[in-house]
Amino acid sequence: MTYNELFITVKNYLQNDFPTNTWTNVAGTGTTSSDGTEQINTFIKQAEERIYNSVQIPALRKNVTGLTTNGNKYLSCPSDFLSVFSMAVIDGDGNYEYLLNKDVNFIRAAYPNPADEGLPKYYALFGPTVVTSVITDELSFILGPTPDDAYDVELHYYYYPESITTAADGRTWLGDNYSPVLLYGAMLEAYVFLKGEQDLMLVYKAKYDEAMGQLNRLGTGLERGDAYRDGQAKIKVMP
Repeated sequence: MTYNELFITVKNYLQNDFPTNTWTNVAGTGTTSSDGTEQINTFIKQAEERIYNSVQIPALRKNVTGLTTNGNKYLSCPSDFLSVFSMAVIDGDGNYEYLLNKDVNFIRAAYPNPADEGLPKYYALFGPTVVTSVITDELSFILGPTPDDAYDVELHYYYYPESITTAADGRTWLGDNYSPVLLYGAMLEAYVFLKGEQDLMLVYKAKYDEAMGQLNRLGTGLERGDAYRDGQAKIKVMP
């Protein structure tokens, strides 16, 4: 399902054109307008975030490489970072050494002196990145021990893929591969906004839950194994 198909379907289901609304900002120096397109796009984006936080699918993972700095135990997260899938340091021989996730207290206790240097073994989410004394919106990692060289770092992490509402071709993995969960998720968000009839909201909720169950079966079931390792799926035949 493309963005245009999703938009038209949601609008047809809602049977609501959402008139344009205009507000004057607090300072009284400008106005903000919202029309049906913006409102429906908000429903779709809210549904996407709900889905992405409910099931782990490969489309949510990204891979980047970075570089440590000799004597600096901090490493900035990517700007679109949500959480870690895995982190590895590549030593001088090209070997991958996967780091263990710990909390900041553990790393501080294990390596209390910043001069304790070596190939990092552990990492933790430290907090917001500070740039020239300004706290930014981005996070940073702390490594232990402090890197003693400039090592390549390979980070697999979770992020929010681009919304179908802004994708240049109007397509995303979710829209192409499992659109029912996106449609009914958007409908749920819309019906909360419209204060829709309770019986119809329950219908949409049931359809959304059914679609999420099937997507979860794919994301945390079928994509995590194969017939060689797990055997073929089968229904037990009763004697």
